[in-house]
Amino acid sequence: MAERVLLTPSLPLPSRSSPTATMATITGGAAVRIIPSATRATVSLSSSSRSFFSFSSSSNSVSSLNCLRSSPRISHLFLDQRRSEVRVSSGRFGTVSNPKAFASDPDQLKSAREDIKELLKTKFCHPLLIRLGWHDAGTYNKNIEEFPQRGGANGSLRFEAELKHGANAGLVNALKLLQPIKDKYSGVTYADLFQLAGATAVEEAGGPKIPMKYGRVDVTGPEQCPEEGRLPDAGPPSPADHLRQVFYRMGLNDKEIVALSGAHTLGRSRPDRSGWGKPETKYTKDGPGAPGGQSWTAQWLKFDNSYFKDIKEKKDEDLLVLPTDAALFDDPSFKVYAEKYAEDQEAFFKDYAEAHAKLSNLGAKFDPPEGIVLDGSPNAVGEKFVAAKYSSGKKELSDAMRKKIRAEYEAVGGSPDKALKSNYFLNIIIVIAVLAILTSLLGN
Repeated sequence: MAERVLLTPSLPLPSRSSPTATMATITGGAAVRIIPSATRATVSLSSSSRSFFSFSSSSNSVSSLNCLRSSPRISHLFLDQRRSEVRVSSGRFGTVSNPKAFASDPDQLKSAREDIKELLKTKFCHPLLIRLGWHDAGTYNKNIEEFPQRGGANGSLRFEAELKHGANAGLVNALKLLQPIKDKYSGVTYADLFQLAGATAVEEAGGPKIPMKYGRVDVTGPEQCPEEGRLPDAGPPSPADHLRQVFYRMGLNDKEIVALSGAHTLGRSRPDRSGWGKPETKYTKDGPGAPGGQSWTAQWLKFDNSYFKDIKEKKDEDLLVLPTDAALFDDPSFKVYAEKYAEDQEAFFKDYAEAHAKLSNLGAKFDPPEGIVLDGSPNAVGEKFVAAKYSSGKKELSDAMRKKIRAEYEAVGGSPDKALKSNYFLNIIIVIAVLAILTSLLGN
């Protein structure tokens, strides 16, 4: 039977449609929509999906939200994001208008990351948070240029219209876990919070450091959510072809498909959510967290290359192997990478970190355009260019400066795969030569 969740009105918040609109909160912490202050409603949560990204964590199971279509006032789950500068005074956050602020506040991003680390220590929700970030970004379509129609990492998964997609069953639990952090750090967008949570979960589980950047802009309403069907299925008729069809649409290649599949080293599949796996195994019957489900690996909260080893051997019936997992060793192209990662964890970590970062940026609109790097310069918003600093000596460019130069290069039409239309370096050499000739003539 679907679990019932009561939505009750809280303190009044300003709204365009009504001065009495209030924010309703799911019991347990997740603010989900604006409703009139006199309104009380219940939503039932259902659970069914067959997603390739089907790993789950130890959070208690509740299902996806049913729609409250009776009132036009509740078409949005959350208030529109407004840019603001958050200042700390006497231990409290205050908000003042600042039209020059970035999409997310760098200091709040860092603080939110620390809160996510604490959440992981108590809830063991690493797989669930990774899945949330992946599903928000995994709707990207490289053939659509416009934002947000192209999908991707834009925070749209917070809306019921997308949350109720079959592949997203159970992700309401992730939203409930992260909503208190979002409430605490209002200067962080949902799009950034989802990706921050996923990357932090990988790192805290023992995985590689993900070269993330932030500053993703949120979509503003459920009408901007992508249509259902963009995420991969766990058991299609032709698993390898299906994986390529979905991931190629995102602009990813075979190596990245296999590397990202390795994240199934974390988590469990629950038959009541995805239709796959056993109700429990010797590895999951005692938790941690809520017991049950079937994991891909014995240590399903440790990020390593066990996933590839276990699929290759197929010796333990208590470990899950989906059709899309088996395809990694059945398909000749996929097998090259799967074999490599089974033997070389360092190579897997390197390729996974790059693929995860790429996935997390798909479809995103960044403000500032070059993004925000938390672990780079002290200000975490990119390094100011000082020519004298790089005009002599053998000093290496910082990562922040490399990204800044690359962003400027791409802004004038360049890319790693496409040369600029004009050879600027040749032009500079010609100008210098002409000036040298003129100087010589004038000297004579």
